[in-house]
Amino acid sequence: MNASRKSTVVLAAGGTGGHVFPALALASELARQNVGAALVTDERGSAHGGGSDGIDVHRVQAGGLAGKGVFARIRSVSELAIGTLQARRLLKSIAPDAVVGFGGYASVPTMLAARMAGIKTAIHEQNAILGRANRMLASKAAAIATSFEETAGLPPGSAPRVTHTGMPVRPAIAAMRDRDFPALETDGAINVLVLGGSQGAHVLSEVIPPSVGQLPDDIRQRLRMTQQCRPEDVEATEAAYRAHGIKAEIATFFADVPERLAATHLLIGRSGASTVAEVLTVGRPSILVPYPYAADDHQSFNAHAVADAGAGWLMPQNAFDPPALAARLQSLFSLPATLEKAAAAARSVGRADAAAGLAVMVSNLLPSGSKNNTRENGA
Repeated sequence: MNASRKSTVVLAAGGTGGHVFPALALASELARQNVGAALVTDERGSAHGGGSDGIDVHRVQAGGLAGKGVFARIRSVSELAIGTLQARRLLKSIAPDAVVGFGGYASVPTMLAARMAGIKTAIHEQNAILGRANRMLASKAAAIATSFEETAGLPPGSAPRVTHTGMPVRPAIAAMRDRDFPALETDGAINVLVLGGSQGAHVLSEVIPPSVGQLPDDIRQRLRMTQQCRPEDVEATEAAYRAHGIKAEIATFFADVPERLAATHLLIGRSGASTVAEVLTVGRPSILVPYPYAADDHQSFNAHAVADAGAGWLMPQNAFDPPALAARLQSLFSLPATLEKAAAAARSVGRADAAAGLAVMVSNLLPSGSKNNTRENGA
């Protein structure tokens, strides 16, 4: 093999932003190090990757098998077979030196095609438990990257192949890492940021306004609430805060989440991989309410990891009610040192260098000439 040729890596990712965004972060890091990258996903994922400069985005068919009836499973198997054939043709055309999977059923055809073609593979797991797609692929992967130091579901004997890289985050989030935790003055504002994941979360709009309405006047008057809501919840949520005399900014989307996260004293939200990675990278305390219907209950695993690190608090949705949340908030806002300690713990486990660490792991799979070239360019 010509050691001077530019190496290429294919990134296979499921169709959600939680899978695609870390893949794109790695692609950007590899491009900086003169390694080419292409993203292979499904129709949903191509919408997330379409605006990425310099990264070719390809689509293949894929079918998920979890929680479906017999006929749907047959159709999914057919789609998986078609997608694998499409991926085999695509890999033959691209001729990558390695393929990295980021989970989600849309990553499976490309990873299977890579295995059939004898191409080295690696996987990155965003959650604290190996997802179903990655679980299928982990035993044959040459390298496994994890977002959490402790990750459940890894295959027996895989420890030598596992590297804790962390979860790559957006550059705008990583840039907030050096911002100090905002001082919580006795009479100063208390900034609370509420994020419900990509689709919002109705339970947060239902529980949080009446919870803060139960707080003592001296705390309630200091609150500055920023809350992401579903469109159908915006009007009622605004009215609920207004009824309690609480200053609140409500929207379905905030373009400046990095700045708002840096300014917050407490985040309340779901515990999807992206939210957890961002709050830990910036170093802010959080109350996490796992989505109870997530596959393999992975959001609970994520929230437990945050709580075990002393970086936040887990509240299961079945115990997330106004009295319980109000008691928790009153305790935290009355003891600023508790929030400051949790913020420090969050920052200590957050990884702003995850994309760079992942690039180093991937570079070790590349031919020696390309690998040396990658390291000379900053890996």
